[in-house]
Amino acid sequence: MNHKLPLEKPLQLIQITLAALWIYQGLIPKIVFQSAAEIAIWQSMGLELHLAKIGVALSGIIEMMFGCSFLLWQRAILIHQLNILGLSGLLVLIMVTNPLQLTTAFNPVVMNIALIALSMLAIQLLRLSQQSA
Repeated sequence: MNHKLPLEKPLQLIQITLAALWIYQGLIPKIVFQSAAEIAIWQSMGLELHLAKIGVALSGIIEMMFGCSFLLWQRAILIHQLNILGLSGLLVLIMVTNPLQLTTAFNPVVMNIALIALSMLAIQLLRLSQQSA
């Protein structure tokens, strides 16, 4: 039985969702509004304010490019593996640099685990799709 077609819609939804969330996360709190929390993370690594703001903007651009990768390479398991690895690393970074942020609503624990779960589902769907091809 060919499972490829029924798997395409949920996989496409996951790809679009991850792309939109990464692009939003790069654009809104890092480029458009430059969140004080984002700047504080860079300053906690020893950067002065103006360099921290540049770091925030650059990380926003990288996040937006990464978000676009979900649209460009929709069948790439590697993108999802990088997503899982990156989100896990970012969660550890927040735990070290600003542990109080883990107590707020919609904090990195909630968001990162949800995004990791989406990539785990995408990997499963991609593997199922490959098996049925």
